[in-house]
Amino acid sequence: MINQFRDAMTDMPVSQKIEEIPEALSVYFNQLVYDLKRKQHDIITLSLGEAFFEIPYFDFQRLDFNRGYHYSDTKGLPILRDKITDYYRKQYRTSINSDNVIISAGSKIIIFMCMQAILNPNDEVLIHEPAWLSYKEQAHIVGAKACFIPYFYDCKNFYKFITDKTKMMILNNPNNPAGRTYSREELLNLYQLCRSRNIYLLVDEAYSDFVVDNSFISIGSLAQNLDGVIITNSLSKNMGMSGWRIGYAIAEQKIISALVKLNQHLITCAPTILQQYIAEYFDDILSHTLIQIKDLLEKRKRIVRKIEELGLYALPGSTTFYFFIKTDPYEGDIHELALHLLLEKGISVVPGSAYGMTTNNFFRISIGTEPEERINKALSVLQEVLLGPTINAFHVREKMLQLNLNEFSI
Repeated sequence: MINQFRDAMTDMPVSQKIEEIPEALSVYFNQLVYDLKRKQHDIITLSLGEAFFEIPYFDFQRLDFNRGYHYSDTKGLPILRDKITDYYRKQYRTSINSDNVIISAGSKIIIFMCMQAILNPNDEVLIHEPAWLSYKEQAHIVGAKACFIPYFYDCKNFYKFITDKTKMMILNNPNNPAGRTYSREELLNLYQLCRSRNIYLLVDEAYSDFVVDNSFISIGSLAQNLDGVIITNSLSKNMGMSGWRIGYAIAEQKIISALVKLNQHLITCAPTILQQYIAEYFDDILSHTLIQIKDLLEKRKRIVRKIEELGLYALPGSTTFYFFIKTDPYEGDIHELALHLLLEKGISVVPGSAYGMTTNNFFRISIGTEPEERINKALSVLQEVLLGPTINAFHVREKMLQLNLNEFSI
C-alpha cells in the first residue's frame, strides 16, 4: 500500500531561489580536500580561506560556564561589544560606541541580514570584483540582483555602473581574493558618491588587521556618524578563529535596530560561552595573532618574489594571505584545470569564476595554512601546467568517479 502511494506521488521541489544558486565554490573545493585527506592523499592546500595561528589555550574556569549553557543578549554580550568598540576607536580612529555594534554567529549571516534589512525585491547590489563569492548569492536569496564592476575599473569610474535600482554597494577592504586595500581618497569619494545617491555602502573589513603599521583605513573613520555606512567584521581572520563563528556589524542605530529583529528570528544570539571567552581574553589573543600576522605578511613578500621569478601574474595587493593569479596562457576550462591540479598534482586552488563576471581566467591561492617550501613547490607545478596542454575533461570525470567524489552542484 505504501509503495503504491509513493508511486503516485510527484517529486516535491525545493525553493526556486535555492535551485538557482550554486554551491560555494571555495567550500566545495575544500570539501574535496577533506575527502581526499581522509583517503590519505597528501594535498598542498592553497584553497582554504584562513590562516593557522598558534593560539594558546586560555582557562575556561575564569568564565561563568553554567551561564554559557544558556541564551544571552541578542545584540551580543555588552562586555564584548565594549571590547570591539574600544578596539575600533583606538586602532582605526573611529568614534563608534557599543550601541553601534551587534554580534552574531559569523560575518556571513551578518552580511545576509544587512541585505535583508535594506534591500527590497529587484533592488540592485553593486559589487567590485574580484568579490567574495557569497555576496552575489546572498543578494539573490533576498530577491535582489547582484551587479558587478569589473576588476580592471578604477574607483573613479564606479559611478558608471549605478542605476536607479542600485541600493547598496559592497567593498571588501582588504580584498579577498586580491589582497588590495582602498585608499583614504578612494573610500571617501565612494562614500560621497553613494551618500549623494542614497545608496548604502557596506564595507566588509574582515581582514582589517592584515595591514601593517596601523595604516588600515576603516570607512568608520571617514563617516564618523555612520550615516549610510555599514561595517562588517569577524574574529575569523584577524584572530584566526573561523571555527568559532563570531561576527559583528557596526552601523547607525536604525540599521542596528533592524538587525536586532533579524538576529532574534534567525540566530537568537551568538554562542554565549564563546562570547564570554573572547571578551575575557580579547587582548591576550590579539597579542599572539597580530605578531603572527606580521610574520605572515613577510612570508607574503617572499611569495611575491617567487611568483615574479616564475613569470606568473597576480593582481596587485600587499595584504591578507591571498593571491589572485592569472591563468594565461592556458586556454582550457579553468574549473577542469583546478580539479586536475587537485586530483593529479595534489594541489588545491579555487577557480576565479567564483569571484565575479570577469575573473574566469584566475585562480585564488591562500598561503595561510601551508609551509613556504610547499607553496613554492605548488607554484612551480602551477606554472608548468599553465604552459602545458589542455586538460582532458573526460579523464578528470573518470578520476572523480574512481575516488567517489561529488561533482560541483550548479
